[in-house]
Amino acid sequence: MSTSSTAFATEPLRIVAVSAGLSSPSSTRLLADRLAGAARERLLTEQDRAVEVRVIDLRDLAVDIANHLVTGFPPSALDGAIKEVTQADGLIAVSPVFTASYSGLFKSFFDLIDNTALTGKPVVIAATGGTARHSLVLEHAMRPLFAYLRATVVPTSVYAASEDWGSSGDEYTEGLPSRIRRAGGELATMITGGRAASGAPRTLGLDDEVVPFEQQLADLRLD
Repeated sequence: MSTSSTAFATEPLRIVAVSAGLSSPSSTRLLADRLAGAARERLLTEQDRAVEVRVIDLRDLAVDIANHLVTGFPPSALDGAIKEVTQADGLIAVSPVFTASYSGLFKSFFDLIDNTALTGKPVVIAATGGTARHSLVLEHAMRPLFAYLRATVVPTSVYAASEDWGSSGDEYTEGLPSRIRRAGGELATMITGGRAASGAPRTLGLDDEVVPFEQQLADLRLD
């Protein structure tokens, strides 16, 4: 094996998490940390390379992002953050829900990323909100955004409403820690070249029972 290939094989894997949380402490930052930890744990379990995790708080770059949008020139801190995102082996993107979508700060940052720079990059999308009724933001806003950026979004996206923190889920839905582990595991699998599959074991619930459609219609008939 050549010296250069040996060096490449021993380089640490880099996971970058982008948090668009505005407060401190922030549940959005907390979710980014948990997802990065889950991916790191899975990578360390399944392969012998070191893993580096970097979390970027966009609140610290808000002024730089605005300046870049109007001048076209990124300040050094923002330039460094963009390079970390585009050079990462895996990306975690977490936004709070504002007005039924991702936040303006989150969108403004990814507006500054070249639309080919994330091509094929494994990405976990996640969002936080005050109510579970906003969870579809992942599918109608965030997933299309990263599809446009040509990233490869893992099957499991994670939404954390306020009531999800500390909840173990119910018969229909896994608890937040389980969803975080599954998404982190899928990211780790894709980083190492595998194909992520949402195959985590799940306790069967009422929705798993297969009932023929005709029977369901018959059950609706009134005597």
